[in-house]
Amino acid sequence: MNVLHRLACSPSSSSYFRLLNPINRSLPVPPYTKLHCYSPSSTPERLFLLSISQSRVRVGVRASVQQKQQARPISTASSVALDDENKLRKYDSDPSERVALPTNLSSERLLRIRHTCAHVMAMAVQKLFPDSNVTIGPWIDNGFYYDFDMEPLTDKDLKRIKKEMDRIICRNLPLVREEVSRDEARKRIMAINEPYKLEILDSIKEDPITIYHIGNEWWDLCAGPHVDSTGNINRNAVELESVAGAYWRGDENKPMLQRIYGTAWESEEQLKAYLHFKDEAKRRDHRRLGQDLDLFSIQDEAGGGLVFWHPKGYIVRDLIEGSWKKLHRRRGYEIICTPHVAKADLWKVSGHLDFYKENMYDQMKIEDELYQVRPMNCPYHILVYKRKLNSYRDLPIRLAELGTVYRYELSGSLHGLFRVRGFTQDDAHIFCLDNQIKDEIRGVLDLTEEILLQFGFKRYEVNLSTRPEKAVGSGDIWEKATTALREALEDKGWDYQIDEGGGAFYGPKIDLKIEDALGRKWQCSTVQVDFNLPQRFDIFYIDSNTEKQRPIMIHRAVLGSIERFFGVLIEHYAGDFPLWIAPIQARILPVTDTELDYCNAVVTRLSADGIRAEVCHGERLPKLIRIAEKQKVPLMAVVGPKEVESGAVTVRSRFSGELGTMAIDDFISRIQFAVENRSSL
Repeated sequence: MNVLHRLACSPSSSSYFRLLNPINRSLPVPPYTKLHCYSPSSTPERLFLLSISQSRVRVGVRASVQQKQQARPISTASSVALDDENKLRKYDSDPSERVALPTNLSSERLLRIRHTCAHVMAMAVQKLFPDSNVTIGPWIDNGFYYDFDMEPLTDKDLKRIKKEMDRIICRNLPLVREEVSRDEARKRIMAINEPYKLEILDSIKEDPITIYHIGNEWWDLCAGPHVDSTGNINRNAVELESVAGAYWRGDENKPMLQRIYGTAWESEEQLKAYLHFKDEAKRRDHRRLGQDLDLFSIQDEAGGGLVFWHPKGYIVRDLIEGSWKKLHRRRGYEIICTPHVAKADLWKVSGHLDFYKENMYDQMKIEDELYQVRPMNCPYHILVYKRKLNSYRDLPIRLAELGTVYRYELSGSLHGLFRVRGFTQDDAHIFCLDNQIKDEIRGVLDLTEEILLQFGFKRYEVNLSTRPEKAVGSGDIWEKATTALREALEDKGWDYQIDEGGGAFYGPKIDLKIEDALGRKWQCSTVQVDFNLPQRFDIFYIDSNTEKQRPIMIHRAVLGSIERFFGVLIEHYAGDFPLWIAPIQARILPVTDTELDYCNAVVTRLSADGIRAEVCHGERLPKLIRIAEKQKVPLMAVVGPKEVESGAVTVRSRFSGELGTMAIDDFISRIQFAVENRSSL
């Protein structure tokens, strides 16, 4: 404490950051003082400081510019902390630092292990809880689960179940496949009183019925595949993760079941790598970071799935939307804004009431007419297109909107910003000629790449989905559109996979998944050709022969939705946003309140140059620094008597460590350069 006290009272800031090391951070700080953080716009003395401090700051800057300041070296302890942070950033940015884990697609052995683990777990549960009923137990991306009709389970129960699983694995029991008649299967199921299995049996259309036995002790309806024996599973590469409630068949009117999730791998090393990945994902959870960094909330009083953007979160949203609008206008899009509700008849014409009603909210009656909150923006853009007569010379017409839509979601399916009830799509619709499809698709791909790159997303998974069995539109137009999409991808030079028959009923599409810092893939961008809505709304253009022709309509979204993309962005950066989109770019920290006027003047200068800055005081300097680090502020500028005297600040970057003492003008220009180039300081 004496060290911290002397530091706070020291006349120079040159050693502030060097003394702040992992040992210092654990020292207690008295909670009796109040922390103050504010920007000039929120302070009553703003105009006063503008009038008395501007000239003093500028004089100090000129004096300081003449001095060639060198960045001071940081201490060994601080270097260790910085090295750890750099390692984490390297892990974020360099996939070679991550262990390449197999998937169910890349390793059939892994898939068999996981499927068998689900059966072994079910056998263990029924040994420990004889009154439990089994339902289904599939493999999933990172492991397996099984649903049981039984009393709620605890963490202690999971440990017991895992121990029983280990015993079954060590017994090396064979997995035996048996084919039986439907009647025989029904007879056996009734004999062990498994009602859910009877329902499953009735849903199986193929004969004969296949059963898998674990030794002679337990069996289940199953099509496989499985390992040959339980001994083929490495018990040290299996872990039970959690228990959750799940409705049978996903129907809230049916019984609530106990779903046990587990993970299984080929080796213990793979499990350790997965658990590290899982811990890292937990550290990055946007729901926790959203609360810790005061970015957004979902208020119970307002209802689930409805997002409240807090001031700091809205700064990021505003920057995302501002950049989105700028790039769209540059590429020839016209940005529009349309209502959140419309007459129900509009949704009848579009077909949403026939095909999408379960995702729509109830209609409301206004003056004897039914209205509907919108689940999509497409019909609105068509109405804007139809407002006037369009010639072939007018095409392509590109309409874009950050349009908020509302979709019905069960409360159990809501998940932070990833699954909400109201969200803003970065939606656009292109109306074009048949021979313009390829160029328009290529333009969308170029725009998508430009937008995603500025947010740090460089790796994508691209899929081209073709005509399904049930589809509208002629085979000729489908072929022409699919060829255009394929050629646009090839011109772009992107690798892609073909999903045969995976297109929408109204047209082929390209889906793009972005890869985040942990290697997870997120569906964001989509480009879809639509032959359906132009026909439903009878839209047309006048061709060169003055005849009516049907335009091609292209749906496209780059970010998907602002809410979901923001959640992905938070997790990609673990809340440690790049300087250009950080809610607060610089925090000015006075050593004592004596330097407060100067700090306020510095913030005023920074704000005048478009830099988001604030002053924080009311605590000892080490605690102010720790708070700024915890809140992931990219830049900290410490001000002591020497900085006031020379018109400078001593700067530390979260990304680069100590930058030394520099003049205010230099500080501003370096921030502006970094923001302009989307780089760190």
